[in-house]
Amino acid sequence: MAGILDAVDQRTQLVGENRLEILMFRLAGRQLFAINVFKVQEVLQMPRLTLMPQRHAFVCGVVNLRGQTLPVIDLSQAIGMRPLEPGPNSTIIVTEYNRSVQAFLVGSVDRIVNMNWEAIMPPPASAGRQHYLTAISKVDEQLVEIIDVEKVLAEIVPYSTKVSRAKLEDPVLAKARGREVLLVDDSSVALMQLRDTLSQLGVKMHVASDGLKALRLLKSWAEAGHEMTDKLLMVFTDAEMPEMDGYRLTTEIRNDPRLRGLYVVLHTSLSGSFNESMVKKVGCDNFLSKFQPDKLVDVVRQRLMVDESGV
Repeated sequence: MAGILDAVDQRTQLVGENRLEILMFRLAGRQLFAINVFKVQEVLQMPRLTLMPQRHAFVCGVVNLRGQTLPVIDLSQAIGMRPLEPGPNSTIIVTEYNRSVQAFLVGSVDRIVNMNWEAIMPPPASAGRQHYLTAISKVDEQLVEIIDVEKVLAEIVPYSTKVSRAKLEDPVLAKARGREVLLVDDSSVALMQLRDTLSQLGVKMHVASDGLKALRLLKSWAEAGHEMTDKLLMVFTDAEMPEMDGYRLTTEIRNDPRLRGLYVVLHTSLSGSFNESMVKKVGCDNFLSKFQPDKLVDVVRQRLMVDESGV
């Protein structure tokens, strides 16, 4: 099963082309689910599971993988479906999100599919499992539900949006008060984290749930005669979003003379040198792994310093 990801390094060429590859799998039934391949480290048969006292209800236990202890999360139960029964023949997907590594227990792995973000649509506004989806699509006429893993993890490991007092007392940050920023993300949890942190700086926030909506909003402001670098202090964009990803959004911004001066920060749960190289490729001004309140504020400070220096 590990061989399913052997060619992952070749997939970096998809970035900037508004394309992605998803790993499809099943949980407790026939429904297909998926996550982005770039967040997957490996797929394998579960090593020996060790139970832990006082663990979260969705955590089956921990496994030791090459000296690293990883929690194993029952993804089916975490999104409101029937729990899976872990066993020696169970399959786990090892992933990295927001600088943490964890394993998800799944029913079975299907395959990897190369897709265009334009074929990935927002989920319908409804209750139940849709609450844990960031997007949906169709593969061979079958519905595929793309899971909001950030929401799953946020419910298991509480996050803090509090900025340290020392950061907030920085006089440079006082200049952010009243300025406007655009937040672009398809995850409600990620948007809440951004809002809660940036509200401590007194900024005014605009929100878009994908890159295409963000681009249309930016162009509407430009067409209304706004000087965009005066209107917006900066744009925070996720990488993975339905219809248009953050890389393509940045490329479109740089290709529009009215928008190209905007300060764009890639704010994503994808991490590592891959993203740093993609930032340079598409022309982002900064990169930040989710979710680090103090570092988020540092990025705002860097932007304000650029304003002061005029560089």
